Amino acid sequence: LEGAARMNAYHDAVMRNAKLFEGRVVLDVGCGSGILAIWSAQAGARRVYAVEATRMAEHAKVLVEHNKLENVVTVLEGTVESLELPEQVDIIISEWMGYFLLRESMLDSVLHARDKWLRPGGMLFPSHATLYLAPIVSEEHEQKVEQYDDELDSWEYFVQRMQQAYGVDFRVLSDRFENEQRKYFLQTARWADVKPGALLAEPCALVTLDLSTVTVEELKTLNCPFEIQISEEKFALHDLDGPEELQAFCGWFDVDFRGSSEEPAAIPIKLTTQPVEHASTHWGQQVFHVHPSHLCVPGDIFKGHLRIQRNRHNQRLLDVWMDYAHTTQQGDRRSHVRCFYIE
Repeated sequence: LEGAARMNAYHDAVMRNAKLFEGRVVLDVGCGSGILAIWSAQAGARRVYAVEATRMAEHAKVLVEHNKLENVVTVLEGTVESLELPEQVDIIISEWMGYFLLRESMLDSVLHARDKWLRPGGMLFPSHATLYLAPIVSEEHEQKVEQYDDELDSWEYFVQRMQQAYGVDFRVLSDRFENEQRKYFLQTARWADVKPGALLAEPCALVTLDLSTVTVEELKTLNCPFEIQISEEKFALHDLDGPEELQAFCGWFDVDFRGSSEEPAAIPIKLTTQPVEHASTHWGQQVFHVHPSHLCVPGDIFKGHLRIQRNRHNQRLLDVWMDYAHTTQQGDRRSHVRCFYIE
């Protein structure tokens, strides 16, 4: 509730498009405190069903009653998959987004509600979501590499000590230990508050999801082509005479409130989690550290595919594969395949 960018975007999307809500039936999926349901009612909705799976529903009921909207807003405790509604709805509103859009997100529940309860031609708020990728320099990169190297040195000392002091050879576990440390320090995506000056190129839009048509099955694996060219303008901000290190890729998302094709929003609203100087969102950005890093200059091109798929052990987490080539100004081309984890 304290995130100004998020609150302002949702408030503007509802209140500046109040005509879309007047006399309508609204479903708020994962209502939390009930704030979106309350705004929907204030915008003129005839009936609002606010669904919350946790005991937070009790607080939402109190808030709704205190604001004298209990005749419009009905708070239902339970999952949207398990509850029944007495009628179809005209609008589904939800703040479902997770880190890098899809980690631990509630989008599956929103799509279930869409398929079961949204009338033909109904609206979703937000209606679209777009993922972005950009190359960056990262102050954290060298620190992570040093921590990784330190852990490997500590392991070598441990193996020697176990052999010398206790006669037990631990070398059989060395590869497993190294893989665990690599995953933690170098392959696990990090939350970061990236500033615009860290970018080395204009962002590339990876994929845009139309929430009126996308399916849960499609979300299980997203294959996103990308092409990024190192920018002269961005590069100049780093005041270098020679090549710069591309130390990481940075990912974020936007969501748009456009209404529907039948009833477009009079004033479309965008909520962005892009790098900004001030007032970043709680989602921040996800940073994928590249080791070893790439030396690059303006004009260098990074082209390939990024695959996002659900972790097979925990469907709420994500595995991210990047398969790309770095082509330099001189025409040299090197291919890379990297795996990252959003946990």
